[in-house]
Amino acid sequence: MNRGVGKAIHDYDMISNGDRIAVGLSGGQDSLALLWLLRERLRRVPVHYEIYPIYIDPGFEPGFGTRLKDCCNQWGIELRVEETRHGILAHSTENRENPCFLCSHLRRKRLFEIADEQGCRKLALGHNKDDLIETLFLNIFYAGQICTMTPSQIFFQGKFTVIRPLAFVDKTIIRKFANENRFPVFENSCPTSKISKRKEIKEMLNQLYQGNSNVKGNIFRALSHVRTDYLLKDHSKRRKRSGNRHEYFTTREFGYDTSSAL
Repeated sequence: MNRGVGKAIHDYDMISNGDRIAVGLSGGQDSLALLWLLRERLRRVPVHYEIYPIYIDPGFEPGFGTRLKDCCNQWGIELRVEETRHGILAHSTENRENPCFLCSHLRRKRLFEIADEQGCRKLALGHNKDDLIETLFLNIFYAGQICTMTPSQIFFQGKFTVIRPLAFVDKTIIRKFANENRFPVFENSCPTSKISKRKEIKEMLNQLYQGNSNVKGNIFRALSHVRTDYLLKDHSKRRKRSGNRHEYFTTREFGYDTSSAL
């Protein structure tokens, strides 16, 4: 776990001395592991930085913002809980076509706004190796693009950098780490969390992984071994935007998968 996180931070020069880093929490194991590791890392590396965890409450009931804040307090970290109705709005009758897009868009927008208020120029998110692979296939199948999230991405003409220290870590390792450290479990109350396109991709990939243990590693390595000379040329003068193009997985504003959990 520490080795994978250390490699990602080193390879992508994610954290520098004096950084103020906003950390997006969702209540899931990934983001909790990220916060725990960033805090623990401060004790053993000669690089000083500050972390500011943020939870954007989407407004679903029952909520867990208070319990998540108590968890962070036990770790000696103050969590900012931002109460919103983003999830309720996204699932309203006026927005039935794609609630995940709107909810995620609003959540990311507010994360950047709060990071700016706190003087943070970096935003750490808990996306892991599995998320990067799944996003590749989501974009191929539903956006017609070969792209994924990257461990470090610059946004808004260099104003912010989104970092993903867990980008080289398998979900199974994170799950084991969370269980060993007895992280609390927070139930996702989103009504569409179990019927998303990402869940379909997970199930498809898991079948492939079960058939051949090398598949996941090969897909992940392929993300950095792209043979562009064996891909088709883009002859279109202007990208055509179909009805739901970009809605699930990429946006011009944020540049990464908008349906992924934080």
